[in-house]
Amino acid sequence: MTIQTASSESLRAEFAALRARLANSILGQSALIDRLLIALLADGHLLVEGAPGLAKTTAVKALAAGIEGDFHRIQFTPDLLPADLTGTEIYRPQDGSFRFDRGPIFHNLLLADEVNRAPAKVQSALLEAMGERQVTIGRETHALPQLFLVMATQNPIEQEGTYPLPEAQLDRFLMQVRIDYPDLATERAILHLNREQARANQAEETRAVITQATIFAARHAILELYMAPEVEDYLLHLVMASRQPGAYARELDGWLRFGASPRATLALDRCARALAWLEGRDFVSPEDVQALAPDVLRHRILLSYEAEAEGRTTDAFIAALLDRVSAP
Repeated sequence: MTIQTASSESLRAEFAALRARLANSILGQSALIDRLLIALLADGHLLVEGAPGLAKTTAVKALAAGIEGDFHRIQFTPDLLPADLTGTEIYRPQDGSFRFDRGPIFHNLLLADEVNRAPAKVQSALLEAMGERQVTIGRETHALPQLFLVMATQNPIEQEGTYPLPEAQLDRFLMQVRIDYPDLATERAILHLNREQARANQAEETRAVITQATIFAARHAILELYMAPEVEDYLLHLVMASRQPGAYARELDGWLRFGASPRATLALDRCARALAWLEGRDFVSPEDVQALAPDVLRHRILLSYEAEAEGRTTDAFIAALLDRVSAP
């Protein structure tokens, strides 16, 4: 039985309207839309991997247009410096003092486009800010906005001139989402929508914007969702199986080099709660955990050299865990 307060209903209605608007403008990427909303509600960051032209930038811009806050996109390149992201101190000759000039990381929503094209120093500056929610320049520490969401993208088809993110730093991302090309029917719908927008050539209509206070209230409501002890045990066993798969299925022994960290447990808990809340329920089901386990775990697991040599993938490993760890 689902019991909801009026305030919870109104919060859900606002996010349902935002979800519908995004789905109407970003066709064929329902998983990406849901993961963006889950990251927003779970107070985490998103790493999206997909070929060019799959509406990654459009999706985060559309999300930014629907919530209260400022948005900035930064193109990561090999010549980028940490100060280009965090900001730097500017000398003022008139009084001999220094003034901190804030960089683009101080926006509420930041799109880090092709994050693997920047060198390690820039990646570390971004990921440290994501984890600590602050930037230290010289002797001064500057807090980032309370509402702070990073969506970083990676292009999987070009590897020349790229700097792969270290596995330990990937752990800072709440989820890693992989998106693919749309099917024929969706491609046709995209074509027709683009034609209609080109013909209209009108100013965008005024839309309701979700305030930051509403977002923080929704985050609090998500923490109140009920998770049965059996579902919590299931979540914990999935993470433990990612570290000691042989204890759950002998045939998976030898697949693994490193398993998921405790951050995976926290991330899977928050994401499953956010998904259940978006779906209109006041309890978390095993299906919520199963739906998000691949996105939460795939960037936190390192397969053994033997498994990689046999052509096995982290997604195949996670699918095997979901098959073998008993759900309540």
